[in-house]
Amino acid sequence: MWTQSLPIPRKRRTSHTTKKPFSCSVCNRGFAQKGNLTKHMSVHTGEKPFSCPVCKKCFARKFEVKQHMPVHTREKPFCCPVCKKRFTLKVKQHMLVHTREKPFCCSICKKGFARKSEVKQHMPVHTGEKPFCCSVCKKGFARKYEVKQHMLVHTREKSFSCPVCKKGFARKSNLKEHMPVHTGEKPFCCSVCKKGFALKSNLKKHMLTHTGEKCDKLCTTNLTLSRFNSTSNISFPLNSLNEKKTQMTVHTTNKPFSCSVCKKCFTHKVEVKQHMLVHTREKPFSCSVCKKCFAHKSNLKEHMPVHTGERPFCCSVCKKCFAHKSNLKEHMSVHTGERPFCCSVCKKCFAHRSNLKKHMSVHTGERPFSCLVCQKSFSYKHNLKRHMLTHIGMKASIH
Repeated sequence: MWTQSLPIPRKRRTSHTTKKPFSCSVCNRGFAQKGNLTKHMSVHTGEKPFSCPVCKKCFARKFEVKQHMPVHTREKPFCCPVCKKRFTLKVKQHMLVHTREKPFCCSICKKGFARKSEVKQHMPVHTGEKPFCCSVCKKGFARKYEVKQHMLVHTREKSFSCPVCKKGFARKSNLKEHMPVHTGEKPFCCSVCKKGFALKSNLKKHMLTHTGEKCDKLCTTNLTLSRFNSTSNISFPLNSLNEKKTQMTVHTTNKPFSCSVCKKCFTHKVEVKQHMLVHTREKPFSCSVCKKCFAHKSNLKEHMPVHTGERPFCCSVCKKCFAHKSNLKEHMSVHTGERPFCCSVCKKCFAHRSNLKKHMSVHTGERPFSCLVCQKSFSYKHNLKRHMLTHIGMKASIH
């Protein structure tokens, strides 16, 4: 039985043929249909004939306009089958989050990426190229989004504000880091002593206590005690201090920046700049109310509650409020009974650092408080105050 074969439609026929008779005059890429070549040419010409009817943004292809439209309609028709998160565009790229597949690799270091665009962004790491420049200070950047973030330095724009204290932030990530201050959450833990911190920056600062940042103070204490050891009959456990000193010295290579005046070393360059104010005695930050000057902006900020009477830091137990966070922290030891500050000589512990500092004079023999009348010296201020009553009594008896 003979049946007449139906003619294959042209579009379907050409889609299966291997012939690509239409080639691009620029990149020599071949196409099966002339219409596809016409669409492709916009890649080289930069022509964008299709525009969004809402925001007038232009596109090279018609389907790109269709993909763009949900930006205005807020429609999210595509749903992830794993986490049920909805998207404006197809979820193919998002699925890589779940599969952890990284099909695109760097040709130099073989690092894998989920998207082709990420490989392109990564390449300047090897080439050193910084094609994106700031229009204000001309600083170069490897990635376009880095310029956008950098511009906030010039505009001082803080579009992200905390819903609790209304403090503004330039970046969303900074706001996210700030929130644990209110929630009490401490997600960043020290790998050495397991102490928790609300902010990553605080953990970074804390880590310096383990890497030798406090070596200078420790060495000074060691020197002071060794002097008193040679002039008195009191015995001090200097072995423990020497062990700590030796342990800290191992990490002194982490302080590459030194002060040109006193040769003290620091981990960061900015710390040298701040330290120089000790020698220059410069105090560039002044209080607008009492004109008192401060070396650091943070000190001025801490000082302001003296005038405003503001006490934003409240105890969660007794509701007593304090002007400074450090005062609240010290106050909490009243409830917890904690005494974190221990004397390195006699091991006696104190709730406040200031009390430990006062106590050290017992071992060093230092008497910093002197009577203006008879020049007698005392280790503690309250002893001087009590002594002054003897002179007041003497004057009363004379009169």
